[in-house]
Amino acid sequence: MADGEDAGYFGPGSASWAVHGDMATLVAGIRALLMQTLHPGAMAGVHDWSRYREDPLGRLSGTIRWLVTVTFADTALAQRESGRVAHFHDRVRGEYVDATGVRRAYSAGDPELLSWVHLVFTDAFLGCHTLWGGPIRGGADGYVREWATAGELIGVADPPRSAAELRDQLEAFRLAGVLKSDERVAEAVRFIRRPPLARGFLPAYRILFAGAVASLRPEYRRMLGLRRSPLPVVWATGRVLAIVRSFMGRASSSEAAALSRIRRLEADGKSIAPHSL
Repeated sequence: MADGEDAGYFGPGSASWAVHGDMATLVAGIRALLMQTLHPGAMAGVHDWSRYREDPLGRLSGTIRWLVTVTFADTALAQRESGRVAHFHDRVRGEYVDATGVRRAYSAGDPELLSWVHLVFTDAFLGCHTLWGGPIRGGADGYVREWATAGELIGVADPPRSAAELRDQLEAFRLAGVLKSDERVAEAVRFIRRPPLARGFLPAYRILFAGAVASLRPEYRRMLGLRRSPLPVVWATGRVLAIVRSFMGRASSSEAAALSRIRRLEADGKSIAPHSL
């Protein structure tokens, strides 16, 4: 992150830096994984190709690596990392049974699957930051508009560019009957609820999981077979995140490295205008 010759796609003060540099991402990752399972094509890709049972954090860490790189790295590294993800998508192929019972072929690079994954991740990170994060430059619309750039980097054809478009595109999947809840979804939800983490992390993780569930819209909770806890889990999640912030500080290591790069560029007299703004 400290290397590179420009400020990247977003830069300091951007909505993407505010959202992805905040600890609310810990809850957003859980929420995004839960939502992703509801598309049977995306679920088939996870079931057929992911080693999530043997390496529960491996797949998530790969996704987070891409997200952090696109957010904080220079444009060249962000493009290379997006190319790596696209290359991996080319290998992920198979078949799944859709919500109407029809067997379909899939590739992780299919436009519909790319769109679904982009939507649920954008929605999760925005929704969790709204609950537990700070202010965003340009508000929700600013974040969705900025993060459309990341979607385009991995081949999303028509990413939303406002919070309203995000809600509409997400809801279109549900209203069209594309989403599906079955035993594969239930198995993945059970795993996400109780991953094989070290015992010392489990109490905090249970609170974050409950917070992620509480942040979901009721119709998606029902599809996932989940119920919102009657306990004040939104407040408790905020307390856990505050404790994490107190230990780790406000700025992530990636953000700190990106700021170091930008200071070097400024000292060299180079332009640091973000690429996409």
